[in-house]
Amino acid sequence: MALTLAQAALLSQNQLQRGVQEIFVQESSVLDRIPLLTIQGNAYAYNKEASLPGVAFRSVNEAYTESTGTVVQATESLVILGGDADVDRFIVQTRGDLNDQRAIQTRLKVKSASYKFQDAFFNGDITVDPKGFDGLKKRLIGAQVLDAGTNGIPVLGNGGTDAHAFYDALDQLVAAVPGLTPENGAIYANRALQAKIRSAGRRLGGVEVVREDTTGKRVLQWNGVPVLDPGQNLAGAEILGLNETQGSATTASSVYAVKFGSDETEQGVTGLTNGGVQVDDLGQLQEKPAYRTRIEFYCGLATFGGKAAARLRGVLNA
Repeated sequence: MALTLAQAALLSQNQLQRGVQEIFVQESSVLDRIPLLTIQGNAYAYNKEASLPGVAFRSVNEAYTESTGTVVQATESLVILGGDADVDRFIVQTRGDLNDQRAIQTRLKVKSASYKFQDAFFNGDITVDPKGFDGLKKRLIGAQVLDAGTNGIPVLGNGGTDAHAFYDALDQLVAAVPGLTPENGAIYANRALQAKIRSAGRRLGGVEVVREDTTGKRVLQWNGVPVLDPGQNLAGAEILGLNETQGSATTASSVYAVKFGSDETEQGVTGLTNGGVQVDDLGQLQEKPAYRTRIEFYCGLATFGGKAAARLRGVLNA
């Protein structure tokens, strides 16, 4: 059974765990909506289509030529994301009357974890960080990677034909993810590009729509699909930065369309977990006078089907 963290928070009987899950939902535009499929063990094996069997028209009394499709087995492994938050008992004693110091540090730790997961969701590369997982930038290939233009295209440009060209490219991006709807997916773009999308929409007349999505957040939408900003990584850099190279342009960015799914039958992007977000109050440590809270998230990512997501690269903040 796959649940989003928001759904899991509603079902949790552990108040500390519930609070942490709610923070993940508040801080992340990915973890607030991606279904997390609970698996057994530390990896999930599934079959992927490699080729389809042949079919043909036949004449009366003519035999078919037998053929079968082929599948290949793929495996997605879980990784361990988390950290410890220690608060000196002196701080708890002397400053606890103002704010719960342990709660503050726990929230900051969860915020960091949500940024880390969100960055890996797009930019993860196990050749760079073998302890993590591959993100969409590395997973998407072939027809699922669209070029906005040889040297990139502006979102706004002259406010007329340039804007129309961008929205045409945005339509092509959405079309590359069959079954993407406002209820099951999202478009992800840098916040600066979102500002340009709004500006272009105003000039073309009524393209911009901002309303509550399925999570209750007011967001920019394109054909009803929420357009979200994945924010920044732990270093403060934009996760979808304006630093990609597209032909002669070196300040391009990418826009992603993602369809989420609860399992492999829905042919979407699905999170994997074993145990969900785990929060442990370890109490006072023996080696030092401090209280420790440990947060761990056994997580992974699976892209079921070849068209679960798509990337439009070469978009210029102009």
